[in-house]
Amino acid sequence: MGQPWAAGSAEGAAARLPLVLTALWAVAVGLELAYVLVLGPGPPPLGPLARALQLVLAAFQLLNLLGNVGLFLRSDPSIRGVMLAGRGLGQGWAYCYQCQSQVPPRSGHCSACRICILRRDHHCRLLGRCVGFHNYRPFLCLLLHAAGVLLHVSVLLGPALSALLRAQAPLHTAALLLLPWLMLLTGRVSLAQFALAFVTDTCVAGALLCGAGLLFHGMLLLRGQTTWEWARGQHSYDLGPCHNLQAALGPRWVLVWLWPFLASPLPGDGITFQTAADVGLTAS
Repeated sequence: MGQPWAAGSAEGAAARLPLVLTALWAVAVGLELAYVLVLGPGPPPLGPLARALQLVLAAFQLLNLLGNVGLFLRSDPSIRGVMLAGRGLGQGWAYCYQCQSQVPPRSGHCSACRICILRRDHHCRLLGRCVGFHNYRPFLCLLLHAAGVLLHVSVLLGPALSALLRAQAPLHTAALLLLPWLMLLTGRVSLAQFALAFVTDTCVAGALLCGAGLLFHGMLLLRGQTTWEWARGQHSYDLGPCHNLQAALGPRWVLVWLWPFLASPLPGDGITFQTAADVGLTAS
């Protein structure tokens, strides 16, 4: 008999759809950027040193972005392959009828992934995967570098968009920024002009979204909480900012933001967690 969480081919395709759509949008952003830089107005005017620094920054951001995406997707945060039988004796353990298994504290069942996730935080709709104990670090770093990349792309597209906006009437300028689809459907702009405005809009919006997500999860990180625990006001696992950072990012938590492949093993196993009561702390 198959595993309870085994999804059929149709369900598997549906689960991969968000990742496919996100990848297609990323390709569209890359193509638009290449078009503007090669065939359009080109990059903003910079000196040789500034140009070299910009290239180094772009390479650093891109390597970190792709590296963290790969680590996030390759890391399995679920209970699949984890030996849980006979361990569900402590406080906080529960039984999941969908997975037909004991599950440890801070775990939760995801209806989209069809399995319980260790230290479940939330299901990332854009990448089609849950955020949990084993992939929380690449998720946080991904937010940081995605915001940086999107801001960088917005700056590079800025001169071309500025030239386009200057050629429009004030009302058309506002409509192009806020409703580029309407401008395209009414024939006010060409397909190339629409693509420039749409990609720049989505890059700015994406950078703001990633920045807001990073601030929110940074707060949770310092408090030792998951999103579920924050929503319910639980502070049982808050060991202080320094210990919380080490628990989620490993002992080299300062450096992991700079390189995705840096070794920084997590101190726990995602099954048992030290609480504030264990170390004599009181929840704030």
